[in-house]
Amino acid sequence: METRLLWFCNWSVLGVCATLKLPQIFAVLGARSARGISLPSLLLELAGFLVFLRYQCYYEYPLLTYLEYPILVAQDLILLLCVFHFKGDVKRAAPYIVLCVSAWFILTLQKWIIDLAMNLCTFISAASKFAQLQYLWKSRDSGAVSAVTWSLASYTCAVLTRFVAMLALNTWVAATILHYQKTDVKSE
Repeated sequence: METRLLWFCNWSVLGVCATLKLPQIFAVLGARSARGISLPSLLLELAGFLVFLRYQCYYEYPLLTYLEYPILVAQDLILLLCVFHFKGDVKRAAPYIVLCVSAWFILTLQKWIIDLAMNLCTFISAASKFAQLQYLWKSRDSGAVSAVTWSLASYTCAVLTRFVAMLALNTWVAATILHYQKTDVKSE
């Protein structure tokens, strides 16, 4: 049963990630506007995806464990180009794309660089979400931001959160068992 559940979670997350940014891209194209999309949020998210992807490649993890990341990077790059297109200056995307390509190589110049970057990946990802929230709070306008994309992203996190929650609860139960086993030994 656990194997099937793990298989389902793995493939459902992969499927959702394969289409994650498509609603956002279609919303921007349909609105012919990037209004509401935070450029810093998009760039931080892209940075986090790139770091994670590069880390997995560097340490030669099996492709199926990170297959969604090349897809997410490609979708974010397309979205980045759309944002600059609708802001009227596609050429401004060039330095960011050059930075992404450069970072790909810089990350693995020294082992400590990729390890440090990976340790910061969660903070980078969280910062991207806060940047988007800050932009929305400041502008009070969601513009062409896709709720479907953000809901799909929530699903991918929820699947993983379940395992983290179960890890924490199982550890708590084990610690409680050990605590009471020691108490029983003392009372005898």
